Amino acid sequence: MMRWLRFAVLGLMLGVAFAATAIDALPFKNTAQEVRFQNLTRQLRCLVCQNEDLADSNAKLAQDLRLVIFQQMQAGRSDAQIKQWLVDRYSDYVLYKPPLKPSNYALWFGPFVLLLLGALGVWVYLRRRAQPQIASAPDEE
Repeated sequence: MMRWLRFAVLGLMLGVAFAATAIDALPFKNTAQEVRFQNLTRQLRCLVCQNEDLADSNAKLAQDLRLVIFQQMQAGRSDAQIKQWLVDRYSDYVLYKPPLKPSNYALWFGPFVLLLLGALGVWVYLRRRAQPQIASAPDEE
């Protein structure tokens, strides 16, 4: 029984060790290029995952996009050019910090407008509640 348990624990540990390997090992020329790659992929959203950046995502599309970004970096493109390439294909949604433009004003200002409307509603409610209620006299007949 103990022998079987040891093999099970060993198998579990090996499985965890293999699962903990790097998502994709890319051949960077130097550490500066690797840091640039990490910074860039942290600024971009995984299109498949819920609220996860490209650097942390395990999705197949994220792996493909990381490879494309790496290839474009090797070709000498700037971060702005790479981001624009991705925006052209996937819209501003791919950016964690989308630019301020008329098509997304609701995203930028909507929370503040809703907060102001909620505060106004609370103020009106409290003001009406604070006013004394005038009791009407019963009709005398």
